[in-house]
Amino acid sequence: MIKLDVTKVAPFVSAETINGLAPRVAEAQKALEEGTCPGNDFLGWLHLPTSITPEFLAEIKAVAATLRNECEAVVVAGIGGSYLGAKAVIEALSNSFQWLVNDGKNPTILFAGNNIGEDYLYELTTYLSDKKFGVINISKSGTTTETALAFRLLKKQCEEQRGKEMAKKVIVAITDAKRGAARTCADKEGYKSFIIPDNVGGRFSVLTPVGLLPIAVAGFDIDQLVKGAQDMEKTAAAPFAENPAAQYAATRYALYNSGKKIEILANYQPKLHFIAEWWKQLFGESEGKDGKGIYPASVDLTTDLHSMGQWIQEGERTIFETVISVENAEHKLLFPSDEENLDGLNFLAGKRVDQVNKMAELGTQLAHVDGGVPNIRIAIDRLDAYHLGQLIYFFEKACGIHCQLLGVNAFNQPGVEAYKKNMFALLGKPGYEAETAAIQKRLGC
Repeated sequence: MIKLDVTKVAPFVSAETINGLAPRVAEAQKALEEGTCPGNDFLGWLHLPTSITPEFLAEIKAVAATLRNECEAVVVAGIGGSYLGAKAVIEALSNSFQWLVNDGKNPTILFAGNNIGEDYLYELTTYLSDKKFGVINISKSGTTTETALAFRLLKKQCEEQRGKEMAKKVIVAITDAKRGAARTCADKEGYKSFIIPDNVGGRFSVLTPVGLLPIAVAGFDIDQLVKGAQDMEKTAAAPFAENPAAQYAATRYALYNSGKKIEILANYQPKLHFIAEWWKQLFGESEGKDGKGIYPASVDLTTDLHSMGQWIQEGERTIFETVISVENAEHKLLFPSDEENLDGLNFLAGKRVDQVNKMAELGTQLAHVDGGVPNIRIAIDRLDAYHLGQLIYFFEKACGIHCQLLGVNAFNQPGVEAYKKNMFALLGKPGYEAETAAIQKRLGC
């Protein structure tokens, strides 16, 4: 089970202050459980892990098997929560050099619809031009600009290269049960489809088909991913003293109230880079509203110690750091001895590389605390599907609790619509004529 260590925030926020928040945390948990909190129509994630049945997972795995058998590459089309969770898990579990060592058993998983890069899409479609590829189109509405644009290109290319009948077999829709352009398209074309639950928002959707299908297509164990989340769901419902998610939420809230407005999520395992990207959306989009919220940032260490380390050590003291530590590496590699010892590193000879990394982690943590940076440590036993499932639900539950403590609606994102309104006005989308005239006047056009 995940281990949480908050002892290194003690110089900045006392244990008494954190523990004193237990009654408020209990109220927050009760509001989530009873559905009395703002945004209570989006609480489907709360007991999602324990609601997942073996039959449902079998259906996911059957469709994944079809894509695995028929495709050299599968493109996941989605943006935000519709791709970040899947990418985070796939990147964390994959061989770091998968492009070079592909054994032919698993299709290459690619992502599109998460940007509007013309060069990116051109290069993607060129790469796919001689590939047997399929598409997982993830969109509740089917009209999200980035994803709809990419899917239109990919659908056309897949049909042209593979024929309409095969395209129907290797294009899968994950969308609304009844409404929207993506649902209409899936029904019309006869695509296999899965439903995005109405009561689960995108950033909480990793354990729905949104995340589970791409992860299964990549060849990873979704049974263990779900089992980890199920175990953490039970732990995260425990009283404060035995509940790491509740303690993490309380510690963040205490630090925020003490003036620590930026949280840096750090890892010493490069495969966790996209876990941090998913985490940034989860917390940033959930709590960044009403003029409130901790700014979520991230670093990959020790790499970023050579770029961001100076700022973390001696910059403005408005930050705290949360370190995800993987206690056991999957492979063993010993540092060799060298007769000339020109680099002066023979003192490390015979030590595991991971031992060197762990000492870098501990040394950095101590230096940052000495430099005025409170430190939280989240330890998982190893980087596998089971522990990632735990980590995902741990962060989701902590996020839900923390937003209740802040007094914000964790489940809406009204600010996201501002850029869309401007973009549609600038592009002259029908129905936006008044906005187009206003923005043209503003720009002096």
